Amino acid sequence: MRTALLRLDAREHVLLVNMHHIVSDGWSMGVLTRELNIAYTAYSEGTVPVLPPLSVQYADFAIWQRRHIQGALLEEQLGYWTQQLSGAAVLELPTDHPRRPVQRHEGRSEQLALSKELQARLRRLGQAQGSTLFMTLLAALQVLVHRYTGQTDICIGTPIANRTVAEIE
Repeated sequence: MRTALLRLDAREHVLLVNMHHIVSDGWSMGVLTRELNIAYTAYSEGTVPVLPPLSVQYADFAIWQRRHIQGALLEEQLGYWTQQLSGAAVLELPTDHPRRPVQRHEGRSEQLALSKELQARLRRLGQAQGSTLFMTLLAALQVLVHRYTGQTDICIGTPIANRTVAEIE
């Protein structure tokens, strides 16, 4: 995690926080933001921040996971995903220029705001098929990727929180 505090003037500052997704996600960013707000408020009032004590650490969670997923269960899950992903083709998206010989890990984001009306229509479409808005949009993405590539076997991975125990939130 990297941070920087920018001083814009005597009373205005901006805190920049840069983390890789391997150490944070949307869920944990919410926790971090809440706790930073508590700490900042306390600091600005000249008091000590009061945060609830942690009942478990990440290392505890890692130990639980390792104990749970081993032996037959581990083999079963590895076998399942090995079978599911065997033969998965590399995505061949057309580009407007040749790829560079050395990968530079540069990219860009595009944001698109869907109107409230379109969101409602997409939700209804998904509900009619027993799916969520996320699933509907993911299917639309796969259709778009198929249109550009002609490929029919398209693998798209998505991160999930799947936190079912309050102590590891």
